[in-house]
Amino acid sequence: MLGRIIAIFCIGLLLFGCKSKKKVVERKKRPRTERVIISEKPKTPTEKLPSKTDESKIEELPRNASYAEILNAYIDTYADIAQAEMLQYGIPASITLAQGILESGAGRGELTQKANNHFGIKCHTSWTGERVYHDDDEKGECFRKYKDPKYSFRDHSLFLTERSRYQALFKLDKDDYKGWAKGLKKAGYATDPRYPDKLINIIEKNRLDRFDREVLGGKARMLDSDDTKIKTYTVEKGDTLYSISRRFNMTVETLKEYNGLESNAISIGQVLYLHPVKNR
Repeated sequence: MLGRIIAIFCIGLLLFGCKSKKKVVERKKRPRTERVIISEKPKTPTEKLPSKTDESKIEELPRNASYAEILNAYIDTYADIAQAEMLQYGIPASITLAQGILESGAGRGELTQKANNHFGIKCHTSWTGERVYHDDDEKGECFRKYKDPKYSFRDHSLFLTERSRYQALFKLDKDDYKGWAKGLKKAGYATDPRYPDKLINIIEKNRLDRFDREVLGGKARMLDSDDTKIKTYTVEKGDTLYSISRRFNMTVETLKEYNGLESNAISIGQVLYLHPVKNR
């Protein structure tokens, strides 16, 4: 009996010893990470970045060109863009052109030449793009800088539509350029007391209201790109450039290029181009 007990005891020691020598390996749980897979359409040789505004009529002007020639070249160059903005935002094309002519000196002003800024729009706190400093009401004020003039026209539309002080203007008839001219001064767009009269004078001397009539009569249309009507997207709460670019199968950089964006900052209600803008 004693021998059996001793045998069982020895077997137990052997089993326990083997178990104790066995190396215990603890498996650390790896945190789950989400993989983000970006699906892009392959670029084709026909895909082009947005074309620059065709300013050939302005560039071909001789150095000794008269002011009338400069003015006509400016109107010919930017009338289509002003009409496209009227179609999308409801700002009379005549007003947009008159403001551009007045604020930019028909494209010959220093600020326009160095910053493509046709409307004298200052930086303000919300601007995240490029900037230049220019003497205006005060010395060395901050003004917005654009890659291309067409982005200045788009920013002008956004500037008016996104600010509550200009909302009363959009209740006016679309062909009421006199009401718009007076309303802009009343809302504080300019400090010059003669600002409305100057706009009205430019419009009437150059018959700029004909462009309003073309839009209202259905003769004007959106600017085309590769014979495809330009599509836009209005930014909603929660949108980012990344989410919008994925939705429409493009890269963030392409979306920024189409809209002249220098940063990823966008705001609710902002209208983004989804195609390159080719100016006729």
